[in-house]
Parts: sequence; C-alpha cells; structure tokens
Amino acid sequence: MRVAHRRTTTVRCLTALTVGLLALTGCGGPDDGPDDGQAAVTATATATASVTSAAPAPSPDGTAPSTSPSATAARWAGTKQFVQIDDARTDDGRTYLSVRPAEKKPHPQFEAWVIVPGKGPYTEVSMTEDAQVLLSVPLGDAKHPAAYAQDEFVSRLTARPSSDRALLGYDLSFDGQGRVTRVQSLYTP
Repeated sequence: MRVAHRRTTTVRCLTALTVGLLALTGCGGPDDGPDDGQAAVTATATATASVTSAAPAPSPDGTAPSTSPSATAARWAGTKQFVQIDDARTDDGRTYLSVRPAEKKPHPQFEAWVIVPGKGPYTEVSMTEDAQVLLSVPLGDAKHPAAYAQDEFVSRLTARPSSDRALLGYDLSFDGQGRVTRVQSLYTP
C-alpha cells in the first residue's frame, strides 16, 4: 500500500514539474527570445496548433485565408513567433497580417538566414498602432534592420510576388492581447 501511495505522489510531483516547466518556457520580457531549441519547440507546437484549428475563412477582399483574430490572440499572446507573412492590409487605421509559423536556419555560407516554409493555413493577426517595424534586405533597403512605417511595410510586402513572399521570414512579438507589437524581417541574400 505504501508503494502505491509513493507512486501516486511521484506521478503528481512529475505532473506539477512538467506543467511548471511548460509555463516557464512561455515567460520572458519583450526583448527576451527563446534559444534555438526553444524556438524549434515553439514553432512546432504553434504549427501543430495551426494545422489542427478550424479551416480559415477568406479575408474581406478574398485574397488571404484567415481565422478569427481572437483565436490567435489566445494562442500567441505574450510570445515571440517566427513566421512567414503571406499578405498584409490596412483597414480602418489598423494593419493586419496573414501569418503562419515557419523555421529559420543559419545560412551555410553567409551571415544570413535560410527560411524553412511552414505548412498549414495562414492566420490573420492585427498590429498595435505603435508597433515597431524593422526591415532588412530584401524587403528593406539595407542588410541591417532599419525602422519603417507600417504603411510602407504593407506597400513593400504587397508589391512582391506571392512566390517571393514565401522565401521571407519575420520575428513577431505579441502583446498580452495577441496583437503584434514588433515585426522584424530577417536578412536573406
């Protein structure tokens, strides 16, 4: 009987430890990013969540599928995500992005990144009015990230063919309500 009690206690302790560790991996300040191992786990978990979510509905202009922003807000609130952005639009003074999780790997020959496209549907997320946008080549004008206005970002992104957009990757930071507070494109040669 004591052995059964110890097993039950051990299982409870391990469960509590696991839940605690999972909660800690989502913690961090606005400038704290996960290490590469955590980023891969986050990207995989997010990709799984995106694939298993309900089928996306077309956006109002019919160009990019999306899910309700509130579902995304719950999933990505207070986190950093690496994503692809398929489309962007501005409506009533607010910027919306159609995103899906992706992966990034260091380029084998240059000081740059290789983007591994994600799978599954794109999800529409909104940006805060004061969200910071940092762009590098090929979307920006220089190798090092520089600040751009949200409308300039939308114009530059939508001017590129869809096939080119799939090769670009972005680090996004989300506030506690699941809105994008920072967009940074990664330098890709």
